[in-house]
Amino acid sequence: MEKLKATFQEYSDELLHKVQWPTLEELQSSTVTVLIASFMIALTIFVMDFVFDTLMGIVI
Repeated sequence: MEKLKATFQEYSDELLHKVQWPTLEELQSSTVTVLIASFMIALTIFVMDFVFDTLMGIVI
């Protein structure tokens, strides 16, 4: 039981003192970047699906 307690104490110490958390500005910038990239990928997949669907409709 002591070993388990020590393990959780080490996890807590690492998260509170050793991890470098991003600033609010860094977090907002990263979030915007991920949202834009996700939108661009979704748009690309939508266009590809539309084109392939149209081509298949013409072929069939």
